[in-house]
Amino acid sequence: VKYFYSNLKMVSAQNEEFAITSVVKGQRIYLDARILASILHIPHTGIYVFEHKKWSEVEGFHPNQILSILYPNDPNIHPSMALTTNRLSVDHRLLHHLIVHQILPTGGGYAKLSRMQVFIMWCILSKIEFCFPLLLLKTMVRAFSQKKSVLPYGSILTLVFLHYHIPLEGEISTK
Repeated sequence: VKYFYSNLKMVSAQNEEFAITSVVKGQRIYLDARILASILHIPHTGIYVFEHKKWSEVEGFHPNQILSILYPNDPNIHPSMALTTNRLSVDHRLLHHLIVHQILPTGGGYAKLSRMQVFIMWCILSKIEFCFPLLLLKTMVRAFSQKKSVLPYGSILTLVFLHYHIPLEGEISTK
């Protein structure tokens, strides 16, 4: 997994579908949302917009709407407010926990919500389909480009390595 991330590169041009490439044990790996969906046997349909720094601009998504659901007792909600987990209901905390550990794994503390995490919560609560394979690829690139980050999706990458016939004998699993 470390070698995959250390050799990771984005290879998509401006108007092409987002894609990454890497080299593991001399074998080139090319992944876009379609290929990753095929490997994981999941669809690659749904929303293709993912913003980490600002609110996603998607039809039907309004930050105040999801914030009023997440913070029903706060009359002063607004899109630039501090997003913290300590005021979430138990159900919403569990959903956030699932997101930060499985869907958008990040390192560090979990006391704050990112705009992307809130957007994914909105998608799940509103039953809005998002392109999970694309989210995985974008998260891989984000983890690679940040200095302090976990290397996410080790078990998913194992399936990718098997798909590309990369031998895993002798590899030691780590946390």
